[in-house]
Amino acid sequence: MKLCRVLGNVVATAKHPVYEGQRLLIVQPIEPSGEAKGASFLAVDWAQAGPGDRVLVMSEGNGVRQVVQMGSQVPVRSLIVGIVDEVDVEVERGEAERGEVKAR
Repeated sequence: MKLCRVLGNVVATAKHPVYEGQRLLIVQPIEPSGEAKGASFLAVDWAQAGPGDRVLVMSEGNGVRQVVQMGSQVPVRSLIVGIVDEVDVEVERGEAERGEVKAR
């Protein structure tokens, strides 16, 4: 799972039939602190998220196929499965000096 922030919506008039009735969102992976990390990507929204929301994104192909239950040839790689209300970060002594944090 990845912690991400929703950047916006995607509108597509021509798409694979699996995407009919599904919302596509652009998401940006983030650190627990909220800083961006890595490239943005598309995800199917199953949590009714909106722009600015912090979300949990499942991006393992097999796990996504099991959740959507549409067979083994589903062209969906990333799925928003939850909206994050709060991130609690624990900083241990010594890690703060090195700039390291752990999410729990």
